[in-house]
Parts: sequence; C-alpha cells; structure tokens
Amino acid sequence: MRPADSRVYYLIVIIVLCCLGLTSCSDADVPSSQPIKMAANIQTDTNSSTARTLTMAIIFATADPVYKQVTKSAKAAASKAGIQLIVKAPNEANLEQQIRIMENLIKQKVDGIAISPVDSEAMTPYIDKAVEAGIKVLCFDNDAPHSKRLTYIGIDNYEAGRRIAEYVDNLLGGQGMVIAETGMIGFHNIRQRVAGFKDFLATSSGVQLLELRTDGDHADKSTADIEEMIEAHPHFDAFVGFDSQASSSAILVWKAKGLRQFAVTFNNTPSILSSIRNDQITATIDQSEDSWGHIILQQLTAACSGQALPVNNRLNVKILNRDNWNTAGGK
Repeated sequence: MRPADSRVYYLIVIIVLCCLGLTSCSDADVPSSQPIKMAANIQTDTNSSTARTLTMAIIFATADPVYKQVTKSAKAAASKAGIQLIVKAPNEANLEQQIRIMENLIKQKVDGIAISPVDSEAMTPYIDKAVEAGIKVLCFDNDAPHSKRLTYIGIDNYEAGRRIAEYVDNLLGGQGMVIAETGMIGFHNIRQRVAGFKDFLATSSGVQLLELRTDGDHADKSTADIEEMIEAHPHFDAFVGFDSQASSSAILVWKAKGLRQFAVTFNNTPSILSSIRNDQITATIDQSEDSWGHIILQQLTAACSGQALPVNNRLNVKILNRDNWNTAGGK
C-alpha cells in the first residue's frame, strides 16, 4: 500500500471506531424510566431520576378530641413514608376559617388534601377548585357527595344511626323514653345519624325520642343542655350522644350525678372507653378512628400515583360495650 493510501485507510478506520464509541455511550447514558412509587416520592419526569417528596394536608372540621387520634395515626404514617404532612383545623366549626385554610393550601400547591367539611354544600366549590388545580382531594368523616372529591373515607352514618337506635331499642325492651344531644346539626354526618336514628324509632320501635338538642359544638352548652333535659324529663330511660362533644359532656354529667340510666354515644376516644370500663357509658359506636390517618395518606398517595379510587371507602361500624371495649379500632 502506498503511503498516501495508507494514511487514508487509517483515517477511515479511526472515524468508524469513534462513531461506534459515540453510539455506545449515548445508549448507556439514557436513564430507564422509573415506576411511580407508592410511598412519599413520585417521579416528576420519566427522563429524570429526580423524585419529589409528596406534601399532604389534612383539614379537620373543628378541634375535636377524635381528630387527635387521626393526627397521631397520620403523623406515624407520614413519618414512616417520608411524606410532608400539614394538619389544619378551625378554632371551632367555622366555615370562613376552613375556606381560608383551603384557599391557602391551593396556593401552596400541595399534592393532596383530606378534608372533613364544616358545611358540605358551602365547601363544594372550594373542593372542586382544588381538584381543578390538580390537587387530589378526598373527604373523611363528613362527606361532600356532590363535589369532585375522589373518595369518602368513613362509616355509613345513616346506617350507624339506625344501628344505635336498634341497640337502644334492645336495651329498653322496645319501650321507653330517650333524650339526645348533638353538636353541629349542620354537619353532613350528624344529619345522617339523626335521620337514621329517627327513622328506626318511627318504623321499628316503641321507644320515644323526648327531646334532641344541639349545642353548636360548645362544651359548656352541651353540658348545660344535658342537665336541663334531665331536669325536664326525670323519668327518661336512656341518653344518646351523636358526636364526641355530646359524649364527653355526658361522661361529666353521669359522673357528677351518679346516674344509672343508659348512655350510648359515638367514637372510641380514650375517655369514652374508660367510661365504659367504669360503667358510666353503656356503649359507643366505634368508627375505627385510630386508623383514619393511615388510610387517608394511603389513599392520597395512591391517587397521586395515578390509581383510581373507589367512590366510597366505607369503614365498618362496631358497637363497643362492657364486654368488648378492648377491641376498639379492630384491636
């Protein structure tokens, strides 16, 4: 081979080898797309290995003792999964405060919101606004069934009302007189419980509801209401508290007066369970409140990963009494 031809030959070989090397490096540098994680981090770009930490918010309807259990459960689940958790609640059941909380979270562009609406109808436009902003929203405890929320987590409150009426009916042998107290009658869940309770008594029982009062979620008024009803109806046979505030007030009154009439309540707070053990409260509706926080974050994370959620996540209703109080929350 002549020198000139030799130089051309070697130049061609070098060019070919370089092209092959560039092609190989290009293939190796393309990252494989990662699957969306079910924990706190989600993939923000299929061509990037950078994961983003999820930020979830829980908005309570009020500062209710039950929500302390939910917060404890949610914090434990968030810590385990590495989720950034925001917990907010109005000072009392205040619609304007809850609207401001919702608007601020939309501005913060959180990934998910779980809300127990103070007023289901009034909060529906704000729930829809969050959904339209790309935020995953679910309801718990109180539902907003006509909103664009993804799912509802909680019991069937109408059926729970019927269950508690049936339980009282059995306690009284189908005849007797009942007084009752509730906090916010405007809450969707309370309206459903009261409706179920009244419907059962009207169609399937001889038990009479003497009086139902509402305290507007104020502890002092709740206690005063119960004391006044007892004075007005001294021969009552049973009391029903439709929420944790009414239940807490009943405990105070039963202790102070040493009452022996039946008292049936809602929720599995430590104070209620203790009162069942001490025979101040007869029975309570267990809504598995201890697990709500975990379920909320599980469902929001699933929604953020693109999974479809059921319209309702119905939780089981269980009546706790002296015989089974230690099984609260499915223990």
